[in-house]
Amino acid sequence: MCGIVGFVGTEQAAPILLDGLERLEYRGYDSAGIAVLSEKNGLQVRKSKGRLKVLKALVDGGRTMDGVLGVGHTRWATHGEPNDINSHPHLSQDSHIAVVHNGIIENYMEIKEFLLSQGVEFRSETDTEVVAQLLAYYYRLSGDLMGSVYRVLHRIEGAYALGILCSDLPDAFIAARKDAPLLLGYGEGCNFIASDVTAVIKHTRDVSYMEDGEVAVVRADGIQVYNAMGQPVEKTHSFIDWDVSAAEKGGYEHFMFKEIMEQPEAVRKTISPRIKEGRICFEELKMTPEEIREIGKIFIVACGSSYHVGMVGKYNLERLLRRPVDIMLASEFRYADPLVDEDTLVIVISQSGETLDSMAALREARKLGARILSIVNVVGSSIARESDDVLYTWAGPEIAVATTKAYSTQLIVLDMLGMYFAEVLGTIDRGNYDAIVSELQALPYKMEEVLENKETIQYLASRYFNHDSVFYIGRNLDFALGLESSLKLKEISYVHSEAYASGELKHGTISLIEDGTLVVALGTYVPLFDKAMSNIVEVKARGADIVALTTDSKKEEMRKTVENVLTVPDTHIILEPSLGIIPMQLFAYYVALQRGCDIDKPRNLAKSVTVE
Repeated sequence: MCGIVGFVGTEQAAPILLDGLERLEYRGYDSAGIAVLSEKNGLQVRKSKGRLKVLKALVDGGRTMDGVLGVGHTRWATHGEPNDINSHPHLSQDSHIAVVHNGIIENYMEIKEFLLSQGVEFRSETDTEVVAQLLAYYYRLSGDLMGSVYRVLHRIEGAYALGILCSDLPDAFIAARKDAPLLLGYGEGCNFIASDVTAVIKHTRDVSYMEDGEVAVVRADGIQVYNAMGQPVEKTHSFIDWDVSAAEKGGYEHFMFKEIMEQPEAVRKTISPRIKEGRICFEELKMTPEEIREIGKIFIVACGSSYHVGMVGKYNLERLLRRPVDIMLASEFRYADPLVDEDTLVIVISQSGETLDSMAALREARKLGARILSIVNVVGSSIARESDDVLYTWAGPEIAVATTKAYSTQLIVLDMLGMYFAEVLGTIDRGNYDAIVSELQALPYKMEEVLENKETIQYLASRYFNHDSVFYIGRNLDFALGLESSLKLKEISYVHSEAYASGELKHGTISLIEDGTLVVALGTYVPLFDKAMSNIVEVKARGADIVALTTDSKKEEMRKTVENVLTVPDTHIILEPSLGIIPMQLFAYYVALQRGCDIDKPRNLAKSVTVE
């Protein structure tokens, strides 16, 4: 959720830290701060509530802070309200140690009470300050900084990514990680830490990912990593193969709009390498045909938009495989005593590969004996590393908090996985298989067709942006599509919206429909089009304003009942959600634009949720 960046080299650190934090703004935050260490001025800390521009003005773009070593942080409040004092970095009472932290220290109150009994005075309401104060306490007792760091890590409980400065260590900073993302960046005469590669891609493409329990000492001339026992370890390096321009707006007003427009190409990159001679191939998949045939049940576990991918997946996988498929929110999975065993395949879906709830669910599933297959976008992420199999979406960096192209590429990977398994299991006939493969290859072009009609969607958004409540209705795959469509609207425009299975209207929801209520009616699932029309007539009779979405082949029939009709090209029914989501993303975007919302950084939200 929060963002961390650290730098040591020969250049002034503060401007580099501020630039790195700017590239992490998309993660969501409510305050920011930096700490810089120099021989002349010692340990300097500047922090402020609000957007990064407030901090930049406070330090004149970094020019008022001297030093070639420092750490920075953007905070999303968990413990203590957003204000200057609760912002990171946090200082020890003697001002010799500064700490930035992502995650949550679960036993911070116990530690705080102990330190208070020892005469330590606290400045903030945060859980993070106990790390700085406890480290200073142990350091005063022993004079051994690294030994004190390990003592702190063994005492605290919870999740953390830490960046630590000490005035007695003038040429290095210390990093540590457990259940929160942190990477190491290797530059020429300089080195970095960051919670996301976007913070350092401008300076280096050579990175490695810290594992749980590891501690790193980062100097300008090298990085030494130690395991939980204090023993040196050699890290495997990864090369980042996308350009820094991929993490910039490229002339678009918002990252979200840019990423909506990038979807055809992102989906093309996901599909093309995995279709060879008319067959779907997953060369990276380790599962053998025998292991696929032994699958008795599939569990899909995810959060947010990835959960909605799983909802589409439940319908499609059961249709393709004739195997039972359960879908569960990751935050509920480990508390639900799920019926998982060694014959269960658990599919974990996460854009970042660092979502804490999904990681916890993965570990619970592993304890229960399941095989783990993950679908993620970030190479080398924690979920990817801990899975038996990983399928990357190859969507490239996604900066806007509201996901678009990551959702679309996850959907495609899951559909293709279903096709691959179905061929192995013999649950799909050759004609249907060939038809779906053909439509998969045509999908990017059809997505481009949808995007060409964005002005129509913009016009409808201008008509209906002032509604305070919106309902999305649909059946089968359209219901799953409605869940994501509704989430897109509410998270960036702050309009209350809900998605309902159309058949449930008469079981209570229809009581909320009155004159002028906006209903977005989804009718792309052609097998149930007539039933969808019946539900549209029901809400129209109660005075609803209706925006409908259907396929080109059903457009004229829909227009007999509904004035405002959006369409997408016809494709195979299992792929229609991949086309249907695009006008819904655009509708949410244009509504938020009309309402003057901060589209890329919606309030209270973060890109990567690394706390429970």
